[in-house]
Amino acid sequence: MNKKLLALSIGLFSLATNVHATTYLSAKAMLDVATGKLKSQPLITINDGVITNIDYKKSPTLAKGDEHIELPELTLLPGLMDMHVHLTSDPTVPRSERIGQSVPRQAIKAAYFAEKTLKAGFTTLRNVGAGGYSVIAVRDGINAGDITGPRIWAAGPSLGVTGGHCDNNRLPPEMKYTAEGVADGPWAARAKVRENIKYGANVIKFCATGGVFSKGTKVGIQQYSQDEMNAIVDEAHMRGVTVAAHAHGTSGIKAAIVAGVDSVEHVSYVDDEAIKLAKKHGTWFSMDIYNTEYTLTYGEQNGVAEENLAKERLVSKRQRDSFSRAVKAGVNMVFGTDAAIYPHGDNAKQFSRMVEFGMTPLQAIQSATINSAKLLKQDSNLGQIKAGFAADIIAIKGNPLENISQLEQVEFVMKAGKTYK
Repeated sequence: MNKKLLALSIGLFSLATNVHATTYLSAKAMLDVATGKLKSQPLITINDGVITNIDYKKSPTLAKGDEHIELPELTLLPGLMDMHVHLTSDPTVPRSERIGQSVPRQAIKAAYFAEKTLKAGFTTLRNVGAGGYSVIAVRDGINAGDITGPRIWAAGPSLGVTGGHCDNNRLPPEMKYTAEGVADGPWAARAKVRENIKYGANVIKFCATGGVFSKGTKVGIQQYSQDEMNAIVDEAHMRGVTVAAHAHGTSGIKAAIVAGVDSVEHVSYVDDEAIKLAKKHGTWFSMDIYNTEYTLTYGEQNGVAEENLAKERLVSKRQRDSFSRAVKAGVNMVFGTDAAIYPHGDNAKQFSRMVEFGMTPLQAIQSATINSAKLLKQDSNLGQIKAGFAADIIAIKGNPLENISQLEQVEFVMKAGKTYK
């Protein structure tokens, strides 16, 4: 081989080895979220965004181009997951003003809040409803590397009945406005599921009952019939897509579980029968028990109407009681906060409330790691620091099993082997 070809070969080899360089991550400790054990001095090996090996009390042997990230005072955990967010919404903007926001403006908001949430330690989100397929565009932009953000499972417009919680009842009748997710009757609901999937949704969200922040709906009243819910779930599952049901009221919770939804959101008015049904069907509960504090403290100054504040006061204690009952009964639980009702990036504030109302610190952490990964059907590659899993890793000071609030101050964030904080 002549000298020019040899030099070219060496250059190409060096380029290839740099592309596939190894990252080593070491820290004071690592929490194994499956066992609850805190392990000392881990050394994690990462290649192409995937964890390939974990050693303990060892130092790496670095080849040219390798990187060693040292966090000698910090504890490692898997990247956190929030299964109920709305990235397009800002709680400081009154709902009357949001009506005038274009879909492109909402998408820009979502991109901003996505990056903010990632840097708070949440490497995976489930966005359960947004207009104009805006968050699907943000998700695709993140996946393409155009913008920075977490992994996102995104619904399109939330399905709902005419005049229900997922419709818009704030405009006068002469405007003849209907929200884009409205679908009445089983076949119309199936068609709306198909439309969501056509435009990229990898989660379907529907409103089974009234809600706190809609106009003219009662929180506990069922909206979709059993036949309609059955059709939505059947259509989504036939296409391999999971389903989330907004449900505060008891009958709506039960009907959604019987229909086969993967998760029920909010779950405010639960009873023993609903708990038994959830355990029988393996349904996940996603219960947002922190945001009520923000709403009742700042809602009035943020322009929230008295009708909505009254509903929040009515439902908040009952929801927390339901949370405690569900935890005690052993229902499947994931971490879902309804971020957008309070500021994005404050997601981790819910952990301490989950502990206050019945979970152990480990259960709360598992809800946002291995449990959420199971709900997304990603438990073979997300939710743990483990060989073969994505290198989604965060670091905090101290031991979160002793002080769960430490998760509110994330010092280091890695997603797919890339450091973002």
